[in-house]
Amino acid sequence: MDETFKRVLVIAGEASGDILGANMIKAAARLDPSLHFYGVAGPRMKAAGCSVLRSSSELAVMGLVEVVRHLPRIWSVYRDIKRALHSSTARTDVVVLIDSPDFNLRIAKLARKAGIPVLYYVSPQVWAWRRGRVHAIARDVDKLAAILPFEPEYYAGLDIDVRYVGHPLLDEAKTETSAAEVRATYDLSRAAPVIGLLPGSRANEIHYSLPVMLEAGQLLAQRYPGVGFLLPVAAGLDRTQLNASVTGSGLNVKLVDDTIYDAVTACDAVIAVSGTVTLQTALMQTPMVIIYRGSALTYAIGKRLVSISHFGLPNIVAGRTVVKELLQQEANAAAIAAEIQRILDDAPYRKEMLANLEGIRVRMGTPGCAERVVRMLQELSQKGNFEER
Repeated sequence: MDETFKRVLVIAGEASGDILGANMIKAAARLDPSLHFYGVAGPRMKAAGCSVLRSSSELAVMGLVEVVRHLPRIWSVYRDIKRALHSSTARTDVVVLIDSPDFNLRIAKLARKAGIPVLYYVSPQVWAWRRGRVHAIARDVDKLAAILPFEPEYYAGLDIDVRYVGHPLLDEAKTETSAAEVRATYDLSRAAPVIGLLPGSRANEIHYSLPVMLEAGQLLAQRYPGVGFLLPVAAGLDRTQLNASVTGSGLNVKLVDDTIYDAVTACDAVIAVSGTVTLQTALMQTPMVIIYRGSALTYAIGKRLVSISHFGLPNIVAGRTVVKELLQQEANAAAIAAEIQRILDDAPYRKEMLANLEGIRVRMGTPGCAERVVRMLQELSQKGNFEER
């Protein structure tokens, strides 16, 4: 076998990991063609050139009950990976684990015992809960590519190479379409405000967040005649059901198929459910209010498990309150509408929020996340790194 050929096992357990893995593999093709990838992959990784051992969809399970139900399938994937790590005919030189910590940290332990270096891409949220995991991660992982700028400090003093590689969103958070062009496309008034509605990408998020967003919109329509609303439609959502909900509200809501970046750029303010969309909005410098609504039981359990002072990613990155957060009962129509009104009407308040959002973008750094991950992978793939630890 060609000694320069490096075989990399990659494991991505969900759609977001498939995207990260695909971008990494594409970057590797440009930077180091000697790296050959195989593993647990989705359609994007496969299209990028990854040989599929098992499909990512087999690990894409959320919720305790669902995990228990699919344990036989998950165990089957685990056994296939274990066999691959110990293969005598097709060696694995490096393992890259992408997110999905409940499964991937078990694979890291297997790789350590097999003497195979491990690069972990996307730090588990040790800053939010189960901080003690850092010790197990440092024991089983050689290098960790963090995507939030404050994460490396949680591993300080431990025997692990942790680097902030930049956030993947930095490579995509841009638009070539002006706010005026987007508004014209959807026949929105140039004289009245435009509000973005970002109710999430999962059915349960829509269930809890969209009704209160629309109620807040009705209050805002009383204050701002002609106000328009843009609602980007996430992949996989039932457009017919969404359309029925917004039509029933009586509001001028336009369902948007363009990118979320085009939509939020055209907005004067955004009502966003807590999650990745808040960071996407922050990177586009659009003022917002962050809300979270869920089942009472889920929220109660979450409050006991999670030890963070902020809920929204912009505030977590900033380390302070930059954007107002309204959680559970606080996330009512009156409170949401009041915060949007303040963003629209209080010029100093709006100016301060915009300056803080710019500070977040600066702190996040520059694009090039995938390329930095490949550089870390190259370091592990160098000859001489494969002695048993």
